[in-house]
Amino acid sequence: MMVEGIYISALLTGLFGGVHCLGMCGGVVGALTFSLEVKNQASWWRMLPFQLAYNGGRILSYLLIGALFGSLGMLLNSLATLLPFQQLLQVFAGLFMIALGLYLAGWWQGIVVVERIGQGLWQKLAPYAQRMRTVKNIRQAGLYGLVWGWLPCGLVYSMLILALSSGGAFEGAMVMLAFGLGTLPNLLLIGAFAFYFTRLARKTWVKAIAGLSVVVMGLWQIYLAMVVSVN
Repeated sequence: MMVEGIYISALLTGLFGGVHCLGMCGGVVGALTFSLEVKNQASWWRMLPFQLAYNGGRILSYLLIGALFGSLGMLLNSLATLLPFQQLLQVFAGLFMIALGLYLAGWWQGIVVVERIGQGLWQKLAPYAQRMRTVKNIRQAGLYGLVWGWLPCGLVYSMLILALSSGGAFEGAMVMLAFGLGTLPNLLLIGAFAFYFTRLARKTWVKAIAGLSVVVMGLWQIYLAMVVSVN
C-alpha cells in the first residue's frame, strides 16, 4: 500500500497543482498553441498533436529525473536501515507537500527559496528553450517540452523527494509519470482556453482549494509513513 499510496499522491498533486502549472508552464503552452494557430491558421484541435508532443517531452524529462532520484534513494537506503530511512524520506516529502500547498494557496511563500536551487541549471538550459520557441513540427514540440521539463518548480521538487523515498529507479520514474499525467489535463486545457484558465487561477477560492488539496496529500503521505512504522 505504501508505494501505491505514493503513486496516488503524485497523480492527485499533479492534478490539484494546476494553479501552479499556470504560472510556470501555462504561458509556454498557451504561447505554443497561439503561435501555431497564427502560422497554420488552424483550430486548437489541429494543434492537439503538438500539445501532446510538448507534454510528452516534459513528462519524459520527469521520468528520467525520477529514475535518477529513485536510484539515489535506493543507494541511500542501502547505506542505512532500509525501512526507517525510507519512512523518514516520505515524511519529509509530506512536509514539503504541505509547504507547497500553503504556497499554492497564497498563504506562505517559503517554497520560492527552494525553487531558486535549480536556477543555476536552468540558466544553462534557458538559451536552448528560447531557440526552440519557433516550433514548426511535432518533433520540435517534443524537444521543447523535454527542455522545459527541467524548469525549476517547487511542485516538481516535492515529487522528486517522493521519488527519492519510493525505493528504486523504476518506482521513482513511476512517481514522476503519475505526477506528469496528473498535470496533463490542466495543461491541455490551458492550451485551449489559456485566457479563461489564467483568470480563473487568480481567484482566491481556486488557489485555496488547490493549496488545501495538496496539503491533504502531504498529510496523507505522513500518515502512510506512520502506519508502516506502527505495523
